[in-house]
Amino acid sequence: MTADPAPPWSRPASGREPAAAALLAWLGDPHAPGLAVVTGAEGSGKSRLLAWLIGHGTRPGTVGERRVHGFVPLPGQTATTAAWMLGEQLSVAARSPGDLLTALAADRRRTVIALPELHGADQPGPLVELALSLASLEHVRVIVEVRSGTPWAQALTAAPCARMDLDEPRWTDEARRESWDAAHPADRAGSAEREPEPEEPFDLDDPASVCAADPWSVTTAYERSAEDHGGLRAAWLRAGASLTREQPAAERALVLLAALGDAGDPRLPAILESLAREASWTLVWHRVRGDVTPPWPGPVRSLTAGTGPLAGQLVVADHQGTVRVLDAASAHSTGRLPHAAPGVLAIAEHGDGTVSALDEHGLLHTQRAAESTRPKGLAALLDDGPSGQKRLLEAVAEYTGRQREAFTALAGAGDRVVLGDAAGTVHVVSAGAEPRTRALHRGRVTAVAGTALPVSAGGDTVLLLYTGGADGTVRAWAPHAGPMPEPVAARGCAVDAVAVTTAGAGLVLAIAWADGLVEHRVLDDDRLRVFRPGSRANALALTAEGDLMVGTDEALVRLRAR
Repeated sequence: MTADPAPPWSRPASGREPAAAALLAWLGDPHAPGLAVVTGAEGSGKSRLLAWLIGHGTRPGTVGERRVHGFVPLPGQTATTAAWMLGEQLSVAARSPGDLLTALAADRRRTVIALPELHGADQPGPLVELALSLASLEHVRVIVEVRSGTPWAQALTAAPCARMDLDEPRWTDEARRESWDAAHPADRAGSAEREPEPEEPFDLDDPASVCAADPWSVTTAYERSAEDHGGLRAAWLRAGASLTREQPAAERALVLLAALGDAGDPRLPAILESLAREASWTLVWHRVRGDVTPPWPGPVRSLTAGTGPLAGQLVVADHQGTVRVLDAASAHSTGRLPHAAPGVLAIAEHGDGTVSALDEHGLLHTQRAAESTRPKGLAALLDDGPSGQKRLLEAVAEYTGRQREAFTALAGAGDRVVLGDAAGTVHVVSAGAEPRTRALHRGRVTAVAGTALPVSAGGDTVLLLYTGGADGTVRAWAPHAGPMPEPVAARGCAVDAVAVTTAGAGLVLAIAWADGLVEHRVLDDDRLRVFRPGSRANALALTAEGDLMVGTDEALVRLRAR
């Protein structure tokens, strides 16, 4: 079957066919500047022209060269709120304009962004900078509407751009304008702009008030404020990309609590906990950037729940490759590995106190985080060889040394090690057996996780793997059999992390997506919970109790499902 074609484009209002044709030509010209600026006096029809382009360009079935991928009406907005809105539409986690630029620079797909009414923004200057930075990306097109004669129009048109001044006669077909005006006497381009509706008042010092108010208005007010409001301002701006989404006040209170630092008003955590009573999660503990008691462990790149000698602990790698061990019950540090692994992508612990780190070059670095129990007495005399885990790590080192594709994902799975590579293949390595491989993804494998799945009352288990890829799919594979034919989950953005366990609730799968969404799926009964920390979740882990650990550049959070 083929998708239905998009309906034909209607004519623009007020005889603006020449202007509309020029915009479509700009979109279709690969050699045109990345920035188009539509100017004109108040009431000249700028907004109506962009509304026509956006309305048609966002419809399903629109051809690629005319598609508009993201748009933000800018009245009352700031560069930060615009970045949050665009991040949501473009399926990227953008906590700031810089995050948005970084994400779009890394994604080479064509992207067209429309920014109407920049002159009405709360902070036009930073938005001009954002528009120019976006347009400087080779694969990004930006069209901005701004009123003539403003400093922002001058700043935009001083850059290389395609400029359209709607006050110039060449952009109007007069015969069609007269015909349109006659047919729409009360709907002319020059009609007065509507006054915005009055907002409900809110108190920036009151958690209940800000959680119930319009989140975009709260964001703008916090950006304007020079006070810390007991720590609420910093927490809100840290997690605002999540807080501004449509959600119940209780869920908003939970996200705000998870972003609250320990330097704030000590009364706030209890108030927010009360407000979050009806949320999907209970916050067990959290550490955010700047916390000192216990200290924040740094931006999280990978984490795993410990077993064996590391049971009850978390192994956490930061952005510099430092690997720390934390008490899972309190987040207090219990140690760190002696050698960093710069450029770390993933870590795995192997049940005997050893930890492996996979770096950005696909190389493994293994060191000991805790001593395992050594045999004693007669058992020690009979033990004349390396341990099973040591043989496993030797097999992994030998196997990875002869592979051509770079490894991009890593997990420990009892007596096996699971690896994913840049070509989409998953590898399962064990001691004394042939490795098993299966091509599961188109492009890079971004995450792997495994669990021992009980299959009999006698305690027999099989290894069940879940893998995530840059192709936006999560797949299930038991290495003794074939993979499931269809993905377990699929979305329009990459998978950043997966975790799986067979805790008390049954088989539980957690998925972190590149747009900042974290999903918690109880697979036995299809229960789904979600959490958005407000920035990209780089790492996940599930504890022995079934709690969910979420690691971002800003925070490490432990959540318990209600």
